[in-house]
Amino acid sequence: MKSNENDIKTAAPESPIQNKVGSIFVPVRDIEKSREWYCTLLGIDPESCSIVNGHLCPLPMQGTGVILDTMPMWGGEEPGGAPHITTPAFMLLTNDLEASYNYAKVTGVNLVTDIEHEHWFVIKDPDGNLLMVCKE
Repeated sequence: MKSNENDIKTAAPESPIQNKVGSIFVPVRDIEKSREWYCTLLGIDPESCSIVNGHLCPLPMQGTGVILDTMPMWGGEEPGGAPHITTPAFMLLTNDLEASYNYAKVTGVNLVTDIEHEHWFVIKDPDGNLLMVCKE
């Protein structure tokens, strides 16, 4: 029986890339102002969030990390800064959606949506990044 080239399968090597998210980068223009805003939103002491190399601020998170970054290599030094996130790329969890929505409201957070489907709402950070807050 004659072998056809299409019948021969080569095994793909096993991927060395883990199916695990390490950290999420959020593009910001003013690292100090953003650190204050995110720390207020998340109830984190800003003193526990060091600014590294003048442009990175890892936030102490439970689970996947969040790093605020002025992104000098990705357009951060351009007049408009690095492009902001126009579609929520990740969600922040809450056990009390109503309290979280009210907290965002009283602290002056820009609310993009009301609570939707009794499960989530979207906010905007000072740089225009959209973030989702979702019931756990």
